[in-house]
Amino acid sequence: MNAFRKKLYEIIFEADTKAGKIFDIILLISILVSVVVVILDSVKAIHANFSELFYLLEWFLTVLFSTEYILRLYTVNKPLRYIFSFYGLVDLLSVLPSYLSMIFIGSHYLSVIRVFRLLRIFRVLKLARYVSAANVLSDALKSSKAKIVVFFELVALIVIIIGSIMYLVEGSENGFDNIPKSIYWAIVTITTVGYGDIAPQTIIGQVFASLLMLTGYAIIAVPTGIVTVEARKNSKTNVKKISNTQVCQNCQYYQHDDDAKYCKLCGYKLQ
Repeated sequence: MNAFRKKLYEIIFEADTKAGKIFDIILLISILVSVVVVILDSVKAIHANFSELFYLLEWFLTVLFSTEYILRLYTVNKPLRYIFSFYGLVDLLSVLPSYLSMIFIGSHYLSVIRVFRLLRIFRVLKLARYVSAANVLSDALKSSKAKIVVFFELVALIVIIIGSIMYLVEGSENGFDNIPKSIYWAIVTITTVGYGDIAPQTIIGQVFASLLMLTGYAIIAVPTGIVTVEARKNSKTNVKKISNTQVCQNCQYYQHDDDAKYCKLCGYKLQ
């Protein structure tokens, strides 16, 4: 790898150097400006007076982010791995809406997805305790994934069964025109949202609705409890603070110890 590419990688992906920190701060400010522009542009009164300015700013920032994305692909060893990583997908999706707006009118408002790129601020500013907390939460969600999937399947079965029963009990004369609409009512009821657009009128239907509401209150705490238990387990093992911002050029792993010389994931020498 030539020296220029290596230096460019350090500036774009790391924040331990002065140039890297300046680059990241400028990038974060640009992301904030772009999100604010999209939000303000959706207000009709503001759009009427500043639409041209917003249009120019949006395309300027889109070109800026597109150039940055291309440079990221240029500097990494495995571009495809970066493209399909979390940040790689966010970076790609953040520039697509503006180009899609040339075909699909209004799609540029999806540019607000750029706000996800602000997650880098924790690494850039070396807010170690926040990074550690985020890691604990992330690990807890991964550890409890199977339990949450089983729980979700159980809830899905409940709303399908109750929805089908309500379709038979209430019928179209009470707003339950078909099973999908009845399942929608069951989902709204079990999540305690209760829009009120459909309501059971028969005594049997109201009994089932009451049971479903009580079930909803009972199961709301289940996913929270699962994740909390896993988070407590992981918090005991994830206490080491990391203050460096080194990112492996080969696999994009970034949670390296401060004294690490090689990537703990793939063994590639860190810059």
